[in-house]
Amino acid sequence: MKIAIVGAGISGLYLGWKLRSERGHQVTIFEKKGKIGREACSGLFSERILSFVPTSQKLIEHEISSVLIHFPKKTTKVKFSKKFLVLNHAELDRLVAGLAQKAGAEIKLNQNILAGSFLANGFDRVIGCDGAHSAVRRSLGLKEPDYRLGIQGFIPGSNQADYVETWPVAHGFIWKIPRGKELEYGIIADASSAPKILDGFCSKNNLRLENMKSALIPQGFIIPKNDKITLCGDAAGLTKPWSGGGVIWGLTGAELLLKALPDFLKYQRDMKNYFLPKIFFSKMAVKTAYFLGFKIPWILPQNIKIESDFLL
Repeated sequence: MKIAIVGAGISGLYLGWKLRSERGHQVTIFEKKGKIGREACSGLFSERILSFVPTSQKLIEHEISSVLIHFPKKTTKVKFSKKFLVLNHAELDRLVAGLAQKAGAEIKLNQNILAGSFLANGFDRVIGCDGAHSAVRRSLGLKEPDYRLGIQGFIPGSNQADYVETWPVAHGFIWKIPRGKELEYGIIADASSAPKILDGFCSKNNLRLENMKSALIPQGFIIPKNDKITLCGDAAGLTKPWSGGGVIWGLTGAELLLKALPDFLKYQRDMKNYFLPKIFFSKMAVKTAYFLGFKIPWILPQNIKIESDFLL
């Protein structure tokens, strides 16, 4: 088959690599930017990333085994059953791009994306992996996902702690991530309030962040009922309700797509069956944890253990 992938983010590059190397399809990846590599991302992935991209082992900068959640009157420690790995997301994207190109997939940069033109130009299938502001999603007339704003900044200096710290706020949290050679602080919250909340936190704690970056983070489940065009990753709003992270969920969705191809309607059904229960229960878990943490914190346990990607 002749397949167009719109967007050279991690999901699109992974699909391009696998569709070419394992299925032998003719794959072209179209990217509107002039270079590959997502810059505004904490790059905090569970060990599952190694099962998808084994060679990403060489990109590991640091390892995280737990998180401290600082509610106003209580701190709870959450131990991860699978470690989190600190990687440079842009370098991971470029690594997978190299794998895709080596397999024979074509990557075209600086492309004007006209989502409706691909089928007319001889492509059998179109996969939108073009992120939060997906042109493919909009061309299909689908609803927009909900959005939160992620902001990150850095403080130089070595820090080898093996835990992350977070401070819950309305519709999100502030984070502190040791990256080995530097500290990262950031926030995910409503776009209207995130900058002010982070500024207040930095002023209170005498923090001066450098190299500030930001990005909108989609949240939803938007997979079209279409037998020729579909969505994957952030374009489908497929990010975790509690953290906003989307790489492992996006790659899991990519695997479901690979198994269902060429039947995009089966892919849509499989995605609903797999992810909707996880999205529902994780939203309920977050609401419960925030209610307890802010209203009746003495009920929260001092220590919790969870599976880092799926709360299972």
